[in-house]
Amino acid sequence: MKQVSLLAGLIIGVLSLLIACESKKEAAKPVGDAALMSPAGSAGRMENDEGVGHYKQGHWTVAEGHFRKAIAADTKLVEAHYNLGLALDKMGKHEAATASFKKVVELAPPDSPIKDSVILKEHIGK
Repeated sequence: MKQVSLLAGLIIGVLSLLIACESKKEAAKPVGDAALMSPAGSAGRMENDEGVGHYKQGHWTVAEGHFRKAIAADTKLVEAHYNLGLALDKMGKHEAATASFKKVVELAPPDSPIKDSVILKEHIGK
């Protein structure tokens, strides 16, 4: 009985480790060209998230306005800068999009998957 309990504990421990590793892999995936929601507690959250809704519907100009308002409310809101870059890119305003993406690189933590975005890299040349 003692061996069965020990074996069950070992199996549960290994499974827990595997699940934790998979979760970490998911978190490290680079972001695509989908607009990003804001973290809770951000002053610009409401505007950014409203902009995400419009971005998803293809309302680039409306989304741009919301992302700019989000940035005005919280100048360090990385997601809003990224989303603004996406919207500007969709509208063909590539110089302005590049400026937004450069701001993302400046503000995002070193290990942030946002820095691995293909569209961001296309604009900043990395």
